[in-house]
Amino acid sequence: MLLIFLGIIFNSYSQEKQPIITFEQEIIDYGKITSKENARRVFKFKNTGNAPLIIHKVKGSCGCVVLDYPKKPIMPNESSQIEIIYNVLKKGKISRTVTVNSNATEPVKILKIKGRVLKDKKH
Repeated sequence: MLLIFLGIIFNSYSQEKQPIITFEQEIIDYGKITSKENARRVFKFKNTGNAPLIIHKVKGSCGCVVLDYPKKPIMPNESSQIEIIYNVLKKGKISRTVTVNSNATEPVKILKIKGRVLKDKKH
């Protein structure tokens, strides 16, 4: 009797509606880039869950990354994106993280950006 009761509780719990955030890629590699190149990139994602996904906050690991992200709920099976722009005036290695806080089953997701900003060639 107890096993049947626990089975019913577990079954109803496992069917709870939850948003799931699924990214197309979790690492953006700029490769080698100069200050003359476009540094805008996007992390595309989809809500593969069965409840509305709400992005609470998106934050870069330093002030070098400017972000734009959806402020309205993303419904199940809908897609959206997080836009980043790296400050290519800072020369050298790019190794940053972007932290996404949401109501998804994985509430904190760490994305990465990497690459290298080269010195501009003088003509």
